[in-house]
Amino acid sequence: MSATRHRSGELLKLSPFRCVPADIAPRDVQDLMAYPFFSLAKSPRVVPIDFRMGELTIRVDATPEYGMATIWDADILIWAASQIIAARNAGRDTSRLMLATPREILTFIDRGTSARDYDRFRAALDRLQSTTIETSIRQPAERWTRRFSWINEWKERTDASGRPLGVELVLTDWFYRAVLDKDLVLSIDRAYFALTGGLERWLYRIVRKHGGRQKGGWSFEFDHLHLKSASLSPLKRFAFELRDIVRRQPLPGYALAIDRNSRGRERLVFKPAESSASACLDIRPNGRSRSGKSTSGRPVDNSVDKL
Repeated sequence: MSATRHRSGELLKLSPFRCVPADIAPRDVQDLMAYPFFSLAKSPRVVPIDFRMGELTIRVDATPEYGMATIWDADILIWAASQIIAARNAGRDTSRLMLATPREILTFIDRGTSARDYDRFRAALDRLQSTTIETSIRQPAERWTRRFSWINEWKERTDASGRPLGVELVLTDWFYRAVLDKDLVLSIDRAYFALTGGLERWLYRIVRKHGGRQKGGWSFEFDHLHLKSASLSPLKRFAFELRDIVRRQPLPGYALAIDRNSRGRERLVFKPAESSASACLDIRPNGRSRSGKSTSGRPVDNSVDKL
């Protein structure tokens, strides 16, 4: 077993929260679902995300050495949020200093546990720590921005052969406070972890955040989705990939369709699948279903959602 190293920085000040390998519901933070915080590509991204909508701003910077944290790396944050919420619901104390084994985390997010998977896990932690975020979200009264990384620091304990035994990581306070606020967290379908494409993963989170359980459905124009994704793909390519996702219908719990609004612009329409996929997919070009309900923008509204 490797020698025990002394804790440094925040590790000295925080009480450890030992996570448990329980079968718990996955939870995600709504801000991370609604806005562009992660790269959607598997190839390294170093081009910053610079997102502005009204007074809301998000700036994400990456280092050339590691690249930007990806939407797959964000699975580790989903694991963390799920552990914290489950523990608090059970009356246990939690902390930003989380202790677990890599196997526990990888198993929860539906990954393998081979040596290659462990290497990818370490690389994900490096990206989560090295990526920096500056945002005005949840700072409206102060009119200032917060700058942070998803993980402040992390370390791993291994045996003599280099096999991982445990990992300690410190979450950023911005993320931890969001998890503690029940109004800022949503449950997600465990099948989310099986989604392989970056765009379809991002789209599920958008759909889950905005569509929720609304039987009337929700919609976004393609160009607005393109803006919210911060994708580096041109709009034409982005739209092509959206149409392919609608054709395949991969999002767990939701049915997707495409129609055009009164200005002739394509928009994505989505509803909970249990509210009748046929109703969602039966869309007329004028943006009205056969029931006469509008299917655009906000729920049953012809405007484009600007959230």
